Amino acid sequence: MTLLDERLDGLPQCDSAARDAVHERAANILRPSGALAWLDEIAAWVAGWQRTPEPRVENPAALIFAADHGIAAAAEVSAYPPGVTEAMFSAYQEGRSTINAFARLAGASVTAIDVGIGKPTRDIRYEAALSEERFDSIVRRAFEAVEQIDCDLLVLGEMGIGNTTASAAIAASLAGGETAAWVGRGTGVDDEGLARKRAAVQESVRRIAGITDPIEILREVGGAEIAAITAATVAARHRSIPVVLDGYVVTTAVLPLSMIEPSAIDHCTVGHCSAEPGHRKLLERLGKLPLLDLDMRLGEGSGAMAAVPLIAMACAGITDVPTFAEWFDE
Repeated sequence: MTLLDERLDGLPQCDSAARDAVHERAANILRPSGALAWLDEIAAWVAGWQRTPEPRVENPAALIFAADHGIAAAAEVSAYPPGVTEAMFSAYQEGRSTINAFARLAGASVTAIDVGIGKPTRDIRYEAALSEERFDSIVRRAFEAVEQIDCDLLVLGEMGIGNTTASAAIAASLAGGETAAWVGRGTGVDDEGLARKRAAVQESVRRIAGITDPIEILREVGGAEIAAITAATVAARHRSIPVVLDGYVVTTAVLPLSMIEPSAIDHCTVGHCSAEPGHRKLLERLGKLPLLDLDMRLGEGSGAMAAVPLIAMACAGITDVPTFAEWFDE
């Protein structure tokens, strides 16, 4: 049993009383009944996990995990060389990337965490991406990162050239269907690059045929940053922090949790639906509706961060607006 498996036991549930209080308030608030139904539902979701009938987003934060992938150098599955991961990580640290710009407007902090830059995973076509020891080490690092952060809403993002290949391998292995349907152009590969990427995913999926444990599949064909996101999602659940998932890679990272226990990702919402064709398929499989659908494919947590102001507005629409009774009694 991995460290991640151990932490999946005893997951706390949402505060149903706080959630129901928001639903009741939404039914009586100073606007036509159901006028903002989806936003009211978001506010109720936040309330349940913040464990308060007065949900607010005042201290959002993003954790961006970054790592290198062996498949990227071995099979040329990306339009960019592996060294771009390290370059982008520096941009996060200096506050110069897109996620940093978005976060400043959303009033959020951004913390970038290196879980494998310069230490690429193995070539997933031929061997497990991560050893058991390294997998547990990454999980432990992600747990620590969530424990140290102070926030009331958590955005999860990633950076790792080649990680949509690993994500497609996870999705195809766990969700099944035609392997090619899970493979998109990622950073924008040409037709030849897409063919190489599809072949790499097919080889990886064939190699682990017969393995059914979702966490073991994650270790076999995932990536260091993907495993870190999976673990961070679990750690946030133990702290009752509502989580906003980003695009295809981040959503794929929580798929193993959902396969083990569907309610394990009840504290997660999806910030946006990316341009990767596999992402929409995955959201349908998980029964999750994205808050935004703008054809984005950047990663970094940028799409999820773009949804943070909307979530904050949903909460304000409940907490800062009187009910009919409150208004007319004033």
